[in-house]
Amino acid sequence: MSDQPLLTTPLHSLHRELGAKMVPFAGYEMPVQYPLGVMKEHLHTRAQAGLFDVSHMGQILLTGKDAARALESLVPVDIIDLPQGMQRYALFTNEHGGILDDLMVARLSPEQLLLVVNAACKQQDLAHLRQHLSGQCQIEELFEQRALLALQGPQAATVLARLAPQVASMTFMQFASVTILGSDCYVSRSGYTGEDGYEISVPASAAEALARRLLAEPEVEAIGLGARDSLRLEAGLCLYGHDMNSDTSPVEASLLWAISKARRAGAERAGGFPGAERIFAQQQEGVSRKRVGLLPQERTPVREGTQIVDDQGREIGQVSSGGFGPSLGGPLAMGYLDSAFSALDTPVWALVRGKQVPMKVAKMPFVAQRYFRG
Repeated sequence: MSDQPLLTTPLHSLHRELGAKMVPFAGYEMPVQYPLGVMKEHLHTRAQAGLFDVSHMGQILLTGKDAARALESLVPVDIIDLPQGMQRYALFTNEHGGILDDLMVARLSPEQLLLVVNAACKQQDLAHLRQHLSGQCQIEELFEQRALLALQGPQAATVLARLAPQVASMTFMQFASVTILGSDCYVSRSGYTGEDGYEISVPASAAEALARRLLAEPEVEAIGLGARDSLRLEAGLCLYGHDMNSDTSPVEASLLWAISKARRAGAERAGGFPGAERIFAQQQEGVSRKRVGLLPQERTPVREGTQIVDDQGREIGQVSSGGFGPSLGGPLAMGYLDSAFSALDTPVWALVRGKQVPMKVAKMPFVAQRYFRG
């Protein structure tokens, strides 16, 4: 355990006022749930709109005419041709092809990129950028200057359009500079719940006023990290440090879709990112283990770290994320299995307190994603 005091977001006093149960998370004191409870918070987000404080995430601004080319040297993603007003999911890779972090990259202007990185990785990501890109572009961390709110669910567009009508016409992964309640915000139509919705980067000093205004809308409830985790798990989305890490490649993590066509072997800008050769080799030759969806065939939840065995009791993998899916109405998990067992509907067993719980390899997402693509 670190002796460092926990950090807080600009919404900390509001969380307390709303009766949140606060827990340590990635060095911050964060709300895991409110009096509504995780189950109802999850279902409310699926039915109406949930407001999440994700201000612990790191926002980093890259500026310069070579910023896109520079960033492309660290990620297997097409940044050079990323249009203004769009964002992309990206991965920082290491020289072994492992994943250092996953992040979002938005094109603010021809010479500006806004990065959103994971809270637990933001200092190392900043150091990584400075080590490799200093001299090629300006790197500015906005950790204290800006907060980040996520408004998620089928009513999110209706709610946010009351404050900023132009957001209604945005589609999934579009990005815009928008004035909301007099503050300069960056809004993307995205999130990490599988639902339609927005992420709103707002000046830290204006975050509480915006959060209160959104919570005053009848469709909106405050939602904690507990429901955020069950929502992203139902959507089949990875959580860094659990479902992927620096020893896991994009191929093993079933994230091949996150490697842009322009950066793949044989393409016009193939490779040029750390670990490219190993990742390309894995694409060609296959991998010994893969991330898969797992559905327990009983009501027993199967948690992270649980061992998975075959019908002979031999270990073939481990659960990386698991729990109960309120929308699914039952337990669900994802994990890494020996590739020989990764085909859909393959029967496997989880060892839970000495008991073998039957599971089967399942397609992800477990609950259909509802992004607004126009």
